[in-house]
Amino acid sequence: MSALRNKPEPGVSTPAHRGRFAITPPIEPMLAKLADELPTEGAFLYEPKWDGFRAIIFRGGSEVFIQSRDLRPLDRYFPELHAACLADLPDGCVVDGEIVIATSHGLDFDALQLRLHPAASRVAQLAKATPAAFVAFDLIAIGGRDLRGEPQGERRVLLEQAFADIEPPIHVTPMTRAPAVALEWLSRFEGAGLDGVIAKPEHGIYQPGKRAMIKVKHARTAECVVAGFRWHKTGKNEVVGSLLLGLYDDRGKLHHVGVTSSFTMAMRKQLALELAPLRARALEDHPWREWADADGSEMTRLPGGQSRWSAGKDLSWEPLRIERVCEIKYDHMQGRRFRHAAIFLRWRPDKKPADCRYDQLEVTTAYELEKVFGATGRRG
Repeated sequence: MSALRNKPEPGVSTPAHRGRFAITPPIEPMLAKLADELPTEGAFLYEPKWDGFRAIIFRGGSEVFIQSRDLRPLDRYFPELHAACLADLPDGCVVDGEIVIATSHGLDFDALQLRLHPAASRVAQLAKATPAAFVAFDLIAIGGRDLRGEPQGERRVLLEQAFADIEPPIHVTPMTRAPAVALEWLSRFEGAGLDGVIAKPEHGIYQPGKRAMIKVKHARTAECVVAGFRWHKTGKNEVVGSLLLGLYDDRGKLHHVGVTSSFTMAMRKQLALELAPLRARALEDHPWREWADADGSEMTRLPGGQSRWSAGKDLSWEPLRIERVCEIKYDHMQGRRFRHAAIFLRWRPDKKPADCRYDQLEVTTAYELEKVFGATGRRG
């Protein structure tokens, strides 16, 4: 998830000395619209799509301000990045990018989420144990000059010049103008935990809040057990909100792997009727029976579990007898779960629930993050 969807707590203001920055924070980041294929006609700059927290960093005088996609301060959650940006970023710059945590197994979004913790002592401990990095991919201002009206290609040149001597934990994302290379990245970089490829019109200006770029994400299908559901907020007992998906491991244990919620309102109402017979006596032999009365504060990964990310939402769930199978589309896995909500494709009445196993999933070859940065010269 490149966007910071789990917002830091409200009530934290932007810096008092915002006048020192080339552009007054906060500003909305430029966004991307999802496409099934990379555009190959026309002039584009192609970059890896990083899976972290989107951030815009403002550097002016003795001040640094790190802003999330949701226009909130992030500095307190990433003290090591704040210090690095103050020491190494050019004065008078505003840079767009992604905060990530890199491990030997690729990017770790779970570790990133743990940083949004109310206790400063815990944040400091995590900053030492799992330090974050910042990947810069667009320059919005430099030397006090606002670059939002300049074309993307020119901003890229200025980014490379301004960050030519930058050192970790700050990086500049790889870029290519060759569609064939970008298509190779789309498959090869997934092993490092990246999320896809972004295509940026070379002559496009920076448009805050506009979906002026194109993103193509990894997509594949799987057959999953439908083991339960949640009611939609607009109509309990009438409208289904999401289906709870399960996969069996080699020992025959059914794991909760995610949800699918891509339904029209008409289909949500139809699902409520269609699934009603499966609710009868569903809990008697349900593999997730112990979760029904679980303490949500301790069961954050389970269907009914509350966590600090759920922000008080009703995550209670309704069990279903283990009889239905659906085919879904997903982008990639995070551990043993789908990284994002899956997309419902169709019911599979020809499939048995017991056949919905982890071993059907495509295995991605590991690819070291160091190779991502060394994949191409910055000019592409």
